[in-house]
Amino acid sequence: MIDADGSKVGVVPVQQALQLAENRGLDLVEVAPQANPPVCRIMDYGKYRYQQQKRDKEARKKQKTQTIKEIKMRPKIDEHDYNFKVKAIKEFLREGHRVKVSVFFRGREMSFLDKGREVLERVAKECDGLGKPEAEPKMEGRYMRIMLVPVQQKAEAKPSKISDED
Repeated sequence: MIDADGSKVGVVPVQQALQLAENRGLDLVEVAPQANPPVCRIMDYGKYRYQQQKRDKEARKKQKTQTIKEIKMRPKIDEHDYNFKVKAIKEFLREGHRVKVSVFFRGREMSFLDKGREVLERVAKECDGLGKPEAEPKMEGRYMRIMLVPVQQKAEAKPSKISDED
């Protein structure tokens, strides 16, 4: 048995351990049931659970969630539309999201797959500093897709303070 302050008490009968915990207004918690003899600890179990929940919540808060954003294009996309969508892709990559860029082919456009590949390679080239392609563009049905993964930017160097000399 381990006392509330962390000191070892030693091997104590269960009834005596329960009585000690009850006298102090604390709980007797089995810490290592597989040990021989089992290890128990006198503690405030409610306080322990509360602190555990706070630690878990803090850990979840610090986690970086990464979602997949999808941008759809066409093989004969207009220059303005292309620039607008590339701007959105760059913004998603800056925020740390993965971006799936898809080129959709309709009807006879299926015979011009190289046009779609050119569009995807151009997007990958323009987003070079922010994201890198996971793999080469590949066909999935009537879509040609590429996945862009954000590149970790180095921490921006903070500008040095300039002292005012009068």
